[in-house]
Amino acid sequence: MAGAGAFGCSSSAGVDPATIQRGNDVFHDGVLAGFGGNGRACSDCHMDSDSFQLSPADVEARFQQMSASGTDDPLFRPIDADDYVANGGSASDYSNLRQNGLIRIRMPLPANIKVVDPTSCMTDGVPADCQTATTYSVSPATFTDVWRAVPSVLDVSLTGAAPQSSMWPRGPNPQGGYQLDARVDTLQEQARGAFLSHGELATEPTTQMKDDVAAYETSLLADPEPPLSDLETAGKAVFQRACSQCHNGPGMNTPTTQPQKILRFSDDLNACPRPVDTESPARWNLPPCPPALARNQQTYEVSFDDGFTIRKTSSDPGRALLSGYVFSGEPEADGSCLHSPCGLRQNDDWQKLDMPGLHGISKTAPYFHNNSAATLEDVVIHYEEFFKNVSALDPPPDLPPVLTTDNVNRDRPNVPSERAALVAYLMTL
Repeated sequence: MAGAGAFGCSSSAGVDPATIQRGNDVFHDGVLAGFGGNGRACSDCHMDSDSFQLSPADVEARFQQMSASGTDDPLFRPIDADDYVANGGSASDYSNLRQNGLIRIRMPLPANIKVVDPTSCMTDGVPADCQTATTYSVSPATFTDVWRAVPSVLDVSLTGAAPQSSMWPRGPNPQGGYQLDARVDTLQEQARGAFLSHGELATEPTTQMKDDVAAYETSLLADPEPPLSDLETAGKAVFQRACSQCHNGPGMNTPTTQPQKILRFSDDLNACPRPVDTESPARWNLPPCPPALARNQQTYEVSFDDGFTIRKTSSDPGRALLSGYVFSGEPEADGSCLHSPCGLRQNDDWQKLDMPGLHGISKTAPYFHNNSAATLEDVVIHYEEFFKNVSALDPPPDLPPVLTTDNVNRDRPNVPSERAALVAYLMTL
């Protein structure tokens, strides 16, 4: 079907309007005659009516409408059911999609990372947490499933690779890319991946289809920043100090390069389980994942060249699923590494994802890669605790640049007294 796609849409400079219109048509076409798909259109997940994203509220409303009317909704396909691994084409449990608004992403496992079989985890013959169990076995599976949000495509063309020299030592796409983990480098490849996986096309999409969709997505532009009130102006000052070192550039997703380099990929501490401080009083208090999200965590065994293994539990290992690059731990006091590689937690690929763009975020709740923050105030509160966590685990004299503007003072973090102003500014984006 051809959709209106009118929100925030304007012609891209130098792009033939006919090309954009063809892309609009393909973006909203769930049939794609001759390609053997499952009936899904791009717009079934990137909903025009909700700023080209997908929220749990959208999903549940559509599920109830489908159930009441008996009319099929192509959003609900077995590949995004919780029981797909067990039941294949007969799967029908859409709890993750309905409750969290999350889509299944199937990722091949690197050679050194295996999924721990949860039924095998035992301590003294009793079932135990796989992270601490004394005996366990790994699954023979060569893939894993992670559950991720559907990001808006407003201003998506501004959020690919940054032009500055690479600040991440490993690929793919060390300067950034598309998808939440930057695993693809062009909008055309992003479209191709969606056609083949989420749309289940039996036939390779044509070059023109991919180019047309890329042109259409490039035309989807968020509203510019409006004139600011005094409160919003104050919030922008907080943003520029505490947030813009990561959310910079035209797409508000490019790390700054001066005076200190900020890494392109980061762990925002939203994956499950979240770190808990063992000291009392607690130095930070990240809320635990609710059961609806915690069920997505899995334990992985990571092996190293010398045969050493560790177990790590996460709902989303991020770019580690692309590279397999995980530290065995931090270096010893003398700088030596018992099981290479080792290093500081912020420098390996575990749970690292790309910096998201922020244009249009006032209209695209919920937030983060797993939709775990319901409001922008929740986002701001999360980062108050995030900065406390980093401050506790990375003390002076080696403060990471995410904490300091001058290499000395811990002066970047946003604090509760600034919360109202910062939220007010974010609501203008």
